[in-house]
Amino acid sequence: MKDLSADEIRERFLRYFEKHGHRRQSSYPLVPPNDPTLLFTNAGMVQFKDVFTGEEKRDFTRATSSQKCVRAGGKHNDLENVGFTARHHTFFEMLGNFSFGDYFKKDAIRFGWEFLVDEMGLPPDKLWVTVFGGDAGEGLPPDGEAAELWEREIGVRPERIRRFGKKDNFWSMGDTGPCGPCSEIIYDQGEAVACSEPGGCRGLGCECDRYLEVWNLVFMQFDRDAGGTLTPLPAPSIDTGMGLERLAAVVQGVHSNYDTDLFGPLIARNAEIAGCAYGADPDRDAGLRVVADHARATAFLIADGVLPSNEGRGYVLRRIMRRAIRHGAKLDIDEPFFHLACQAVIERMRAAYPELDDKRSLIDKAVRTEEETFRRTLDNGLRLLRREIDARRESEDRVLPGKLVFDLQTRDGFPPDLTALIAREQGFAIDEPAYQREWERHQAVSGGGLGLEGIDEIYKQVLADCEPTVFSGYDRTAGLGRVQALIASEQADGKTARRRTERAKAGEIVEAVISPTPFYGETGGQVGDTGALRGASGLEARVLDAKRILPELIVHRVEVQRGELRTGDEVSLEVAPERRQRIRLNHSATHLLQAALRELLGSHVNQKGSLVEPGRLRFDFSHFEALRADEIAAVERRVNELIRQNLPVEVSETDMEGARRAGATMLFGEKYADRVRMVRMGDQSLELCGGTHTERTGDIGLFQIVSESAVQAGVRRIEALTGPGALDAFQDQRALFGRAAAALRTSPAQLAERAQALVERERQLGREVEQLKQQLATGGGGRDPASEARSIAGVEVLATRVEGIRMGGLREFADQLRDKLGGGVVMVAAVDKDKLSAVCTVGKELTDRLKAGALLKGVFDVTGGRGGGRPDFAQGGGGDPAKLPEAIEAFYSLVEKALT
Repeated sequence: MKDLSADEIRERFLRYFEKHGHRRQSSYPLVPPNDPTLLFTNAGMVQFKDVFTGEEKRDFTRATSSQKCVRAGGKHNDLENVGFTARHHTFFEMLGNFSFGDYFKKDAIRFGWEFLVDEMGLPPDKLWVTVFGGDAGEGLPPDGEAAELWEREIGVRPERIRRFGKKDNFWSMGDTGPCGPCSEIIYDQGEAVACSEPGGCRGLGCECDRYLEVWNLVFMQFDRDAGGTLTPLPAPSIDTGMGLERLAAVVQGVHSNYDTDLFGPLIARNAEIAGCAYGADPDRDAGLRVVADHARATAFLIADGVLPSNEGRGYVLRRIMRRAIRHGAKLDIDEPFFHLACQAVIERMRAAYPELDDKRSLIDKAVRTEEETFRRTLDNGLRLLRREIDARRESEDRVLPGKLVFDLQTRDGFPPDLTALIAREQGFAIDEPAYQREWERHQAVSGGGLGLEGIDEIYKQVLADCEPTVFSGYDRTAGLGRVQALIASEQADGKTARRRTERAKAGEIVEAVISPTPFYGETGGQVGDTGALRGASGLEARVLDAKRILPELIVHRVEVQRGELRTGDEVSLEVAPERRQRIRLNHSATHLLQAALRELLGSHVNQKGSLVEPGRLRFDFSHFEALRADEIAAVERRVNELIRQNLPVEVSETDMEGARRAGATMLFGEKYADRVRMVRMGDQSLELCGGTHTERTGDIGLFQIVSESAVQAGVRRIEALTGPGALDAFQDQRALFGRAAAALRTSPAQLAERAQALVERERQLGREVEQLKQQLATGGGGRDPASEARSIAGVEVLATRVEGIRMGGLREFADQLRDKLGGGVVMVAAVDKDKLSAVCTVGKELTDRLKAGALLKGVFDVTGGRGGGRPDFAQGGGGDPAKLPEAIEAFYSLVEKALT
């Protein structure tokens, strides 16, 4: 079977299980849809999680798939081992067969053995199996049933059935829920695969590659509750996983996954780019393997909508890409190359995964952009890092400061693990705790932290003493509430000191906790409401702002104007209605904008930040390049189409599982409550959102994009106006066009053509002025600079000064003078508004004796400017024009010295 390709192995696997009643399922995306808790799809069972738990029903009870997986973050992080072992990868394919309450251990074991031995031709005497040996401490019994099936049904000799503990042979979906023992099929690669583990090979329990786990069969037969009690599942299920890369290595008779036909073409292409041979140098071989593996992960992740960024999934991708680019630099690849490595992946894998071909252009552009960005900072970062390392080589301090690691990350784009890798190569470590402190400080300052870190203790005390704030403002802008707490603030030594108080008088500004409240507290990108507050005894106050300080605490910033505000008082609250309405328009438009961007640019577009104010909206999103004018127009047009469709805006509450099954868009890494709010706009948009919205999209009225710009590499920003704001902007633009047209004596419809004609006329006049200046400088005004030439050793040499000619015309002028002299050497210096520019041209027949760059340098050594260029031409500028006569004489002296 050694002639089987990996593609044939994959297809044989799927067909084998189809033959046994399994439904073939396409690979799940690498970004699990609507699941912000999971970084990447990392196993075949991910797409069936709800089926296993009984929350989703399918029209089949058996399934099989080849699942694309990424393990490069969280607890499944193989990144540092990739390229340096035979079997670690960031991207891999997992072959699997699944039973949802259908067959159980007997058939799962039979299928596994039969496929490997009969279909793949693996010799039985090379196979071992493991079963769960039990865990008395947790009350888990040994899996005697599986051991008996392997021995009696399959015929595996008892000595080739090994029992291991919970770590190796028991699987759980989580702390609670489905779980059960598992059984692994192991392939013995023989003594040809040496063990490098301390103390020698320990057999099946060894971490070396001789005994290779090929297939893991999970028997989900228990349900674990919060107390740890195991209850047998009414419908036990099967979940198996087998790495295609490992199976291909075993079937093809090679000892490394990188020697299979999955990687061979990729490594060969990388070696071609690097101009080296694979197998000639172990260090370069490792680099070639790193690039091959990381190119696979990069191509597949971008195809599934992930773009490099500084957070979440995008940051993991950026780490992978920059690690590959760094290894490319170590392979002496000086030009951008990683896009070529990714194109090789597309060619190798597109038959099995046609989405790679569909996203070829996106992959190419995104990879080029990221590599060009990183290469601009790579040299500078490496220089700083090497300088620090060199300064410490003679000392005993072999640990690089955490501040340096942090600065390299934030300023030069070096992920900390890349800095650690480079440091290890030089025999150094990094101060990981110090780096973490710097990062946490940065998070606190930038607002990137989660939880209660950085929150003033007084707010936590208030929350502990009071009931959670009830927000009543989704369907109203006024209501009654009770003052639960007041907080006064004082400034001292540049710091804010807060204290609880019982009352606030006229003229004082305090923070008030009032519940229930119709005031929206700033959160999720939407600003807080403003308005008025009234109470007994003539109390009148302005609400200047409202913030949701904690998930269950809204704080109002209140300026008392009349009367007295006291804790315990019941007050009347009224939100500024027009301001709230404008915020509603902008927030709903933000949802439509994201839907339009994903529809027109691609599924890689994800929200990276937003700001919703009454006067504008701002939306940050993942995209690798600036939007063209036609793309901006198309997005604007699409949002306005959705507005005109007057789609209903429907709000509902559900739990996270319900939201995920409904397909709601959610932000990766966001901490959502147990109950979440879904905002649906027709069939165009469904997002989790706690903000305020219009009743229908038509209420937005009008949408206008006013700017599109870069935030950082891979993140773009759109600012836009809606409703009255957009109408005002359109009318202002119309008035501006009218005034401009009147000034240019044309109609608004002809304004662009008229302006273009004037620009062209100005350029033409500019050219005519330059020509007149040159004519004056060459004798048209009574002075002929050519007559000032000196003959030195038979060579015509001219150094002269002219007025008003810019650098763009100097070269042409110098060439004209040289032609007039019949060859030789010419230096022309021009002074324009006290700015000195100069060019030097040398006939090619003289460049073996005279260098234009050296001659011009002599001029600027006198004036104080800078210049340089080729042997036959140089240019430069700067310095003191008053020293030009001295510099001209210095020029003649240099020529004379060189020629005599």
